Amino acid sequence: MLTAIVLVHTAADRIPEVAQQIADIPGVTEVYSCAGDVDLIALLRVREHEQIAEIVTEHISKVPGVQRTGTHIAFRSYSSLDADSGFEIGAS
Repeated sequence: MLTAIVLVHTAADRIPEVAQQIADIPGVTEVYSCAGDVDLIALLRVREHEQIAEIVTEHISKVPGVQRTGTHIAFRSYSSLDADSGFEIGAS
């Protein structure tokens, strides 16, 4: 699986609606509203690079209220949650 992080700039008065519309797009697994330089962060998980291009250009960028996007493709995943969960297996 490929993971992409899409930074979404949107009209401030449309953040909840835009977030929900993006969350409803197949391939989008999570959408976060956040403080800082971007309004929303969407996580995509797909099988092929072409799907990332399609989701971002054909779907996310066409949601009313989206002003611009920036896409980052993940190479590797690192998580303390993954390591911690290994110690919980069989624990009682």
